[in-house]
Amino acid sequence: MEGTGNLSGVFRIILQRLLLGLLTLLIVSIVIFVAVNLLPGDFAQAILGQGATPEAIASIRAGLGLDQPMYVRYFTWLAGAVQGDLGTSFAQANFASFAGTDAASGMSSVAQQIAPRFQNTMFLAGVTAAIAVPISITLGVLAALYRNSVFDRAANIFTLSSISSPEFFLAYILILLLAVLNPILPSLSSIYEGMGFGERLEKTLLPALTLTLVVTAHMMRMTRAAIINLLASPYIEMARLKGLSPLRVIVVHALPNALAPIINVIALNLAYLITGVVVVEVVFVYPGIGQLFVDSVKIRDIPVVQASCLIFAGAYILLNLLADIMSILSNPRLRHPK
Repeated sequence: MEGTGNLSGVFRIILQRLLLGLLTLLIVSIVIFVAVNLLPGDFAQAILGQGATPEAIASIRAGLGLDQPMYVRYFTWLAGAVQGDLGTSFAQANFASFAGTDAASGMSSVAQQIAPRFQNTMFLAGVTAAIAVPISITLGVLAALYRNSVFDRAANIFTLSSISSPEFFLAYILILLLAVLNPILPSLSSIYEGMGFGERLEKTLLPALTLTLVVTAHMMRMTRAAIINLLASPYIEMARLKGLSPLRVIVVHALPNALAPIINVIALNLAYLITGVVVVEVVFVYPGIGQLFVDSVKIRDIPVVQASCLIFAGAYILLNLLADIMSILSNPRLRHPK
């Protein structure tokens, strides 16, 4: 009975986290919609140019639904997003046929535009995670094992230097070193549909290495701090008294009990890999959702900008929820609260 009660308590906590995540996403969607629609400029004016007549601008705004009140447009957009319909792209519309016709007839689905770009961004995030997570945990374990040594100081200096540098600066340094002075990797990530895995991986390595330098420091330092915090525990002292090697003590006994904070920081950095790739994608001209977002902001394609922001927010909230839930499941004190 006690086990059943504890299990129901865990499910209740997880359900509360999920409901809180949905509420957060709803609030964020309101902020996104209001912020995007308050951006300066007018899409109809930008498309038609300075010589546009007021009648032509009014016709395009009516065709796109921009003449409706903001709250009406928000609830229409939210209802569509809940059903998987992210709207239609303004930029893909056939404006030559706007006079007296429905604007939506010549428009392209936002989901059709975003889907391949989001797949590319997820591929970049996956390659980066496959490189960064093992390196970060290994460096963290070694830094804890040899703390206050030359290796520990060097690892801290290197990771702090990389995290203190802007992404575009690291990107240009890597381009100079690995694409210009030593042409090992391509400087531009020209990804296209149907490209083989090996070639796609080669084109993605340079932006992935840039992101790896950015996220490694957080994960490495958290792993080091979590392990060092446990080294003074009685069970660690007992393991040492048994004659176990320092590496075995850390890997077998300390690391599993330090998983909760490590999982948290890994999930947060994975969220960054999806939501914070805009600068890196622009530098390497990587055809991901970040590059699409920047291009859409330039031409004020409101549906694409709103959908991109919503996807960024949803991915960040989802990964934070995942980190929270995994921390609960991996920590007995959270699974069995007193």
